Amino acid sequence: MTDWLAGQAEAMDRKVEGRNRNGEPVRAVVMARSYPTNIDDLWQAITDPGRIRRWLLPVSGDLRLGGTYQLQGNAGGVIERCAPPRLLSVTWVFGGNTSWVDVTLEADGEDSTRLVLEHIAREDDAGLAFWEQFGPGAVGVGWDLGLLSLVNHVGGAEPMAREEELIRSAEGRAFVAASSEAWRKANVAFGTPENAAREAALRTTAFYTGKSADTGA
Repeated sequence: MTDWLAGQAEAMDRKVEGRNRNGEPVRAVVMARSYPTNIDDLWQAITDPGRIRRWLLPVSGDLRLGGTYQLQGNAGGVIERCAPPRLLSVTWVFGGNTSWVDVTLEADGEDSTRLVLEHIAREDDAGLAFWEQFGPGAVGVGWDLGLLSLVNHVGGAEPMAREEELIRSAEGRAFVAASSEAWRKANVAFGTPENAAREAALRTTAFYTGKSADTGA
C-alpha cells in the first residue's frame, strides 16, 4: 500500500457505541477525520448533487428537508434534518432495511474541518445476526472507501477510481484490509470477544475483496 493510502487508513478515528434511538436499542458505527478545506466547502461537497457524484455516486430525488434522495444503485431515504453547514441526517434504506446516517461538521481551523459520520442501526434480530457475521466493518469499510474519495475530491486531485475498480488493485485491497482491521479493534473496544471480532473482520475483508475468508473457525 502506498504511503498516502496507508496514511489515509490511519487518519480515521473509529468507534462503536450502543445507544437508544426513539426508545429502541441501536448500535452506532462512528467515524471521524479532518479534511483540508473550510466548513462551507465541505458542506457543499456532501450536499451538492454535482459534487456528490464526483466522490460518491450520482444522486437524485427531492433534495430538501423532508424530501427523498436515491444514490444510484445503492441506498435511498428521507432527509430528516438539514442545518447548513453543520448537520445532515438521513434515513438509509438498503436491501429492505432502514438505518440512519448522521453527519456533523465542525471547523477546526481556517482551512480544516472535522467531519463525524454515524451510521446507526437497530439491534433487532436481523441486525444482530448481520452484526455477528460482519461486525462494524460491514458499513465501516464502505464508508472508509467513500470518505477516502472525499479527501481526494476536496484536495482538488483527479477523481479516484470507483470502489469496484480500486479494490481490484493490490493497493486497494490492502486499504480494505487495513480498514477492516481498524474496525476489528473498534469492535473489541466495544466489548466483542477477540475471536468473534477477528472472524467478522476476515469475513468483511473477504466480502469487499472477493477473496475467501479463512476465519479459522
